Amino acid sequence: MTGLLRRLHAVLDEFNAAYPWDHNAYYHRWILRQLPPRFGRALDAGSGSGDLARLLAGRADRVCGIDIDPVITARARELTDPAAPVVFTVGDVLTDTPAGPYDVVTCVAAVHHMPLAEALTCFRDLLAPGGTLVVVGLYRAHGPIDVLLDGVSVVLNPLIGWVRHRGRRAPRPVSMTAVTTPATMTFAEIVAEARRVLPRARLRRRLLWRYTLVWRKP
Repeated sequence: MTGLLRRLHAVLDEFNAAYPWDHNAYYHRWILRQLPPRFGRALDAGSGSGDLARLLAGRADRVCGIDIDPVITARARELTDPAAPVVFTVGDVLTDTPAGPYDVVTCVAAVHHMPLAEALTCFRDLLAPGGTLVVVGLYRAHGPIDVLLDGVSVVLNPLIGWVRHRGRRAPRPVSMTAVTTPATMTFAEIVAEARRVLPRARLRRRLLWRYTLVWRKP
């Protein structure tokens, strides 16, 4: 059975590589629905190729995207209209982020690269009163609920990829070329840590190996 599972895993990997799509981008429209129609300054922490920062720029007066990877940040600059109100900075989110306050802070698939409590504290302190923090993060599967969601995601992933590309093979999006690492914290651990730093934060498990966190600063 182990050999069969390995072969099945290899087949899925090959199929997903032929029809790749960005799981993080899947949540961008959801993120925008958590935000006001217009706002002043926005920070996208771990901005990668800049896809979300460019969407935020459609509502914001100014957007700062920051990422520690200079290669993906260079691509973000290349892909962004020079007239757009977006600036991309190379640096450590926790130490190099331009001073706030920000009306909106977003962080997608990047917070697991940082000490969680320290990152959430940083985001909290950067927010203006009444500002909104939205995080889409990764967690380590643990327990039956996670196994069930993983199983659904394993089935959905190739189906969505095939539909999005209309059955045609496609190259990886630029956003998928950034360096990644696996998550180490379980969802329960993330919830406990987050609520110590951000009282009344709303956290939910999601499909495609993600969770979401929304918090509004009093």
